[in-house]
Amino acid sequence: MVTAETAVGLPALVLLAAMLTWGVVAAGAQIRCVDAARIGARAAARGDTDALARATAAAPRGAKVAIDLDATTVRATVEAPCPGPGRLAALLSVRLAATAVGAREDVPVGDG
Repeated sequence: MVTAETAVGLPALVLLAAMLTWGVVAAGAQIRCVDAARIGARAAARGDTDALARATAAAPRGAKVAIDLDATTVRATVEAPCPGPGRLAALLSVRLAATAVGAREDVPVGDG
């Protein structure tokens, strides 16, 4: 009787472990997206010409990085795919995104 219960329960535990591992990987990728957006926004706010390259280097593989400059602010957006585990890659795929906004330091502040 114990063998039958183990045969039924063990695959469920393996699936649970795989899903938890995928969740940790997805959380790590989300943190990298947030960091990349922050790095890009900070570099662009300072007026660095390589802000896009810095953000792309910090982003997860396959991420799309965009930096938009406004008159007084800069916005960095990072979007990255996070495929699911193994054969469930297409089914459990999620899209991660992060945005950071900063005040531009390379433009003079108006009279005030």
